[in-house]
Amino acid sequence: MAEPTTTNLSFASEARATIRLAIPLILGQVANVAMVFVDTLFAGRLSALDLAAVAIGGTVWSSINFLVVGTLLAVPAFISQYDGAGQRRRMGFFVRQAIWVGLGLSCVVMLIARNAEPLLTWIGIEADVVPLAGAYLDAISLGAPAFAGFFLFRFVSEGLGLTRPGMYVGILGLLLNIPADYVFMYGKLGLPAMGAAGCGYATAFVLLAQCVALVVLFVRGKDYRFLNVFGRFDPPRLKRIREILLVGLPIGSAIFLESSMFLAATLLMGSLGTVAVAGHQIALNFSALAFMVPLGMSMAITVRVGNAAGRRDYETARFRGFTGLKVILGFQTVSAFIMFMFPEAIARIYTSNDEVIGVAVVLLFYAALFQFSDGLQVAAAGALRGIKDTRRPLIYMLLAYWVAGIPLSYFLGIHMGKQGAGIWIGLIAGLSVAALTLNLRFGRLTLAWIRDPSRRPGARSSKA
Repeated sequence: MAEPTTTNLSFASEARATIRLAIPLILGQVANVAMVFVDTLFAGRLSALDLAAVAIGGTVWSSINFLVVGTLLAVPAFISQYDGAGQRRRMGFFVRQAIWVGLGLSCVVMLIARNAEPLLTWIGIEADVVPLAGAYLDAISLGAPAFAGFFLFRFVSEGLGLTRPGMYVGILGLLLNIPADYVFMYGKLGLPAMGAAGCGYATAFVLLAQCVALVVLFVRGKDYRFLNVFGRFDPPRLKRIREILLVGLPIGSAIFLESSMFLAATLLMGSLGTVAVAGHQIALNFSALAFMVPLGMSMAITVRVGNAAGRRDYETARFRGFTGLKVILGFQTVSAFIMFMFPEAIARIYTSNDEVIGVAVVLLFYAALFQFSDGLQVAAAGALRGIKDTRRPLIYMLLAYWVAGIPLSYFLGIHMGKQGAGIWIGLIAGLSVAALTLNLRFGRLTLAWIRDPSRRPGARSSKA
C-alpha cells in the first residue's frame, strides 16, 4: 500500500501510525529495563553493598554498551530507507556486514568491562564496593557477543516495521531473568551464592537466550526469508562496514556521551557514600523505566522518518519527526506528574531503608524536572537518525553533556556541597542544551532540503 503524502496526512493519523509502531518497541524496551529493575530488587534484598555494586557495575556496563546499541541504531535507518526506496534485495548483504560490526564492538566491550576496576578505584568508589562491581562486570561481559547479536537482529526487524518480535523476545528475557537472578545470586540448584557477581552471570545467560531466539526467527520466520541472512557467508567488506560506521559510530558516540554523563553522575554520587549511590540508583532506575516510552517512540520516529526519506519526501519526513515529538511530550507530562506526586511510594518499591528512601525522594523531584528536556532530545535524535544526520548531533551532545552537564554537576554537587541535588541539576542542564540544539538541527535541515532540492543528500548541485 502506498504511503500517504503530506496532502492527506493529519496529526491524528500520523500520531496513531507512530504509536502503533512504537507500542511493541516500548514494551520490548520496558522488558529490558525491567530486567535492571529485577536486578536492583534482588540486590537490594541482599545488602546495601550488593545494591551499590550492581548500581556501579550496571552503570558501567550500560554506558559502554550504549556505544554498541548506538552504533547498531544505524541499522533501522538503513533498512527503513532501503524499504522506502524499494531496494529490499540489498538488505541481506547489509545485515551480514552489520554482523561483523557487532562482533568487533562486542570484543571492545569485553575488554573494557573486564578491566574496569582500576578506573573505579581511581575515581574514588568505596574500597569495599570496587571488587564486587568488578566481579559483576567480569561475569556479565561473557554476554557481550550475544548482546550485540540480540540488538542487531532486533533492529533489522524494526527497520522493516516488524516490531513485535523484539517485544516478545524482550518479555522472554524478563521472564528468564527472575529465576536466573534467584539461582545465581542466592545460590540455588547446587550453585554457590554469588551475590552481585551472580547477577552478572544471570544477565549473560539471558542475553544468550534472547540472541538465540532471534537467530531462530530469522532462519525460520517467513517475514525474514527474503533476507537469506545465513544462506551464504560474506567476509568483511571494508567499504560497506565503513558506510555503516560513518552513520553508526556518531550515533553510538552520542548515546555513549549521554550515558557516560549518567555514569559520571553515578560515580560522583559514589564518592558521597553507599547510601547516596543507592538512593541515586533508585531514582535513576525508575527514570530509566519511564524513559523507555520516549525511547521506543524515538525508534519508531526513526523508521517513519527514514521510510519517507528513502522516497526523498522530506516534507513528510519533517512532519513525522515533529508529530512524534509532540506525542512524546504528552507522555513526559504524565511521567513527570507521577514522580512529583508519589516519590516515597516509588522509593519503597525498591527498599525499606529509610536513609536510602530519603535520598531517593529528593532525587525523584529532579528526575521529574528533566522529563521534558529528555523527551525533546530523544525525539529529535530519532528524527535525525531517520535522515542519517549523525555527525553534527555528536558535536552538540559533546557540548551539552561534557561542557555543560557534568562540569555543572561537579561544581554544584561536589565543589559547592549541594551533593545529590547539585549533581542532578547538572543532568537537567545537559539534557536541556541537547534538546534545544538537536531540535533546531532537525528543523533547519529538513526545511532547507524542502526549499532547495539541490541541497538534499545525493542531489547534484544546481551549479553542476
